Amino acid sequence: MEMFQQAIRLPPQRRGFHLITSAIVQAMPQLARLQSGMCQVFIQHTSASLTINENADPTVRVDFETYFNKAVPENDPDYVHTDEGPDDMPAHLKAALLGSSVMIPIHNGRLALGTWQGIYLCEHRNAGGSRNLLITAWGNLR
Repeated sequence: MEMFQQAIRLPPQRRGFHLITSAIVQAMPQLARLQSGMCQVFIQHTSASLTINENADPTVRVDFETYFNKAVPENDPDYVHTDEGPDDMPAHLKAALLGSSVMIPIHNGRLALGTWQGIYLCEHRNAGGSRNLLITAWGNLR
C-alpha cells in the first residue's frame, strides 16, 4: 500500500458552490499510480465546506446557495457570534451541515466519481479568501 499527500491553496472564490474536481486531480498526479484505494479531501477552514454533487448543470449550484441561505439566514437576532459580520455565523453553521471532508474511491488510477458527480468547494462567506485543502490518497499500486 502506498500513501500520497498534497496541500493546495485554492484562490478566493465568490460566495457560492464551485466545482474543484479538476484542481484536486491536477494537484494529485499520483492518483494514476493507484489501482484501487481512497482519496480524502479535507478543507482546513470553519466557514467553508466540501460536498459532492451535480457537475453538469450550473443551476444546481445556484439552487444549493438559495437553499442554504433560506435554511440558515443571516442577521438572526439569536446569534451571539456576530463580531465578524452577518455572514460569519451562518457560514459556520452551513459548514457544519455539509462537512469538512469528502472521501472518493480510486479505481484504475482515477477518482471513481459518477458520471454527473463533481467535488464542490462551498464558500459560505462573502469574502472568504483563499482556502487550504489537504488531499490524501492511499491504496494499492497499479
